[in-house]
Amino acid sequence: MKKMFNYLLYVIVAIMLIIVLFFSAVFVTNKILVSRDRQSVKQYGQQVKVAGHKMTVLIEGEKNKQTIVLLPGFATGSPVIDFSPLRKELSKQFRVVTVEPLGYGLSDTTSSKRNLENMSTELHDVLQALNIKDYSLMGHSISGIYTLDYMNRYPNEVKTFIGIDSSVPNQKGDNADVSQGLSILGNSGFYRFITAVNPDMLNYPPVSDAEKKDFRKISLMGFANPAILSEAKQMATNFNESKKLSYPKDDAVLYILSSDSVKDKTDGDWTALHKEMLTDVKNGQIAVLDGSHYLHHTQSKAIADLVEQFLATQSTN
Repeated sequence: MKKMFNYLLYVIVAIMLIIVLFFSAVFVTNKILVSRDRQSVKQYGQQVKVAGHKMTVLIEGEKNKQTIVLLPGFATGSPVIDFSPLRKELSKQFRVVTVEPLGYGLSDTTSSKRNLENMSTELHDVLQALNIKDYSLMGHSISGIYTLDYMNRYPNEVKTFIGIDSSVPNQKGDNADVSQGLSILGNSGFYRFITAVNPDMLNYPPVSDAEKKDFRKISLMGFANPAILSEAKQMATNFNESKKLSYPKDDAVLYILSSDSVKDKTDGDWTALHKEMLTDVKNGQIAVLDGSHYLHHTQSKAIADLVEQFLATQSTN
């Protein structure tokens, strides 16, 4: 019996040691690879100084054309690469400004709270620094909340929003504080391991292999940085604050919804929730395209066509 007990004890100790060594290896490997990736990742866009930090912005298309400002969904690793198919389609007809907020892509992170006021002010400051004064906002997912606040703060500067399956204040779910989980995954390096086993977790856009490699590097470099963790902590508060807001009556809003989100009732009646937001706006439209939440990965041409048609109606009004 004693020999059996000692044997079991050795087995338990050995298993615990293997587990400790495994997690230690994951942690150390992640630290080494993050440092290496920062040196090797391909740079893009330009750096604009905002609130004491550098924000990355990529501008494409002819300067004399209508300007569209692209904004990402929550924790998008590299907005510039994520929007690549859509940027290419839109830039045929528009001047496209892709903004990587602080904490995203190649932009600096920040310890400044990710509340609606700070995020709107930073976006406004970067556009002012680039002398961009006449533009439409176009955002994916959570950017629907941030742009609603922005359009109320700067009603004389922007009057058009185009949402790609964008969030609305009264939706259910998607506003819980997940910062602790993100922090554990990021600091331990386990997120890198999980995405190596299941690459689909990174939501790769349909781009070249080289761009996919950079997308992975940038996503893992910035995962769970202070700005993203703050944004996660502020999520519920930002949603609650946005419930007090509505679009200014002279605004024009185009919601492009995904068929998957419309069918999925997790967040409520997706179409009805968006219709509610359009009650008092001057020109509100809803279009539904086949696909998932990341419509801009699969329906970039259709989205660009809808945007062109919608903005053409604004110029004739």
